[in-house]
Amino acid sequence: MMPHTLPVRVYWEDTDASGLVYHASYIRFMERGRTELLRSIGIDQRPLLEGGADAPTFFVVRAMQLEFLRPAVMDDALSVETRVLELGGASLSLEQRVLRGVETLATAIVKVVCVESGRAKRLPPDVRATFESVLAR
Repeated sequence: MMPHTLPVRVYWEDTDASGLVYHASYIRFMERGRTELLRSIGIDQRPLLEGGADAPTFFVVRAMQLEFLRPAVMDDALSVETRVLELGGASLSLEQRVLRGVETLATAIVKVVCVESGRAKRLPPDVRATFESVLAR
């Protein structure tokens, strides 16, 4: 699967007292990348959250392995690459990279679980089918 790419600009609010991007800002950038990946492949989270006849369904981060390699600074133009690595019964694993041009600044492996009423739930069939078609590319 080709990664989804989200452009991100670093603003003052993303930095700490040293002028470097604060570590938690990378997590926010990656969250946006995961959300935009879903949107780009046609998965609308609003109907899942509204639940229809079922209880609300949503995705939660179960595990995240991060590595910070190089700092970014205010006004840097970054990109967040997100790609699906593996599809499980109720979960998916993603790889994410934050780049400045071709330079990798941070990486993450993220495991996301589908949840309903506080418990893991198998991916809805339409959501699974969408992910399977993306993985086949």
